[in-house]
Amino acid sequence: MASSETFKILYFAAAISYSKCDGETLPAPLPLSQLYEMLEKKYPGITEKVLRGSMVTINLDYVDLEEEAERVIKPGDEVAIIPPVSAG
Repeated sequence: MASSETFKILYFAAAISYSKCDGETLPAPLPLSQLYEMLEKKYPGITEKVLRGSMVTINLDYVDLEEEAERVIKPGDEVAIIPPVSAG
């Protein structure tokens, strides 16, 4: 797959533990509303265990998955999954 047809997704904290990687490239374009579904297919159980409480950014801007469901992740975009982090 050509890099011009992909976006980069970065994982942090529990998302790294669950996916066993800190990032990867995925096919683009992808409607934001389908992001969790795609990740659930790759990593069964990730939605319930990690994604439900996570924040998502696209190109360093936080996005609201419900309000921006029609937004499309474009080739070259950088998406981050940021789970809640507890301080000790």
